[in-house]
Amino acid sequence: MADEGSLKLRRATVERKTKETDISLSVNIDGSGVSEISTGIGFLDHMLTALSKHGRMDLTLSCKGDLHVDDHHSVEDCGIVLGQAVKAALGDLRGITRYGYAYAPLDESLSRAVVDISGRPFADVNLNLQRERIGNLSCEMLPHFLSSFATSAAITLHVDVLKGENDHHRAESAFKALALALRTAFKREGTDIPSTKGVL
Repeated sequence: MADEGSLKLRRATVERKTKETDISLSVNIDGSGVSEISTGIGFLDHMLTALSKHGRMDLTLSCKGDLHVDDHHSVEDCGIVLGQAVKAALGDLRGITRYGYAYAPLDESLSRAVVDISGRPFADVNLNLQRERIGNLSCEMLPHFLSSFATSAAITLHVDVLKGENDHHRAESAFKALALALRTAFKREGTDIPSTKGVL
């Protein structure tokens, strides 16, 4: 078992500026779940706060996007930048657990998330949301955010809402399950690359 107290904290800062968004994001994977998030989209802030809190990642995110168009560019680019920052913070992946899975309930809703820090980007996301929007966030953008995150982080991600009636609960249980799964996968257990290939 690696002595986490003697290891360098895994942190990264990424900035992305386009004609559509201006984003600054800092993440500390070895944090305590403190967050300061402002995307201009209330429900996305809520989901990222839950991801930070339950994943015990410190997360600072500021996004100024073209919300007068719609929420697509801001949500997608936040997912891209979060994935880039997580990938950078993890470094060469030496010593991580690599795999993680978790179930998270929220009242009547139950979600499952399974991750592999594999270097192979793939996402299969089934949230089964029924409403068009939750607050000022388009429901179709939640799976798109998760897919964008997985692609940029170069991880394999499966997220499924197994049951539920309330879309707020469905979405939040999914993000909480993802947070718990990532927390397990990011945990350091030794010094080796967790692959029979010797590289990820």
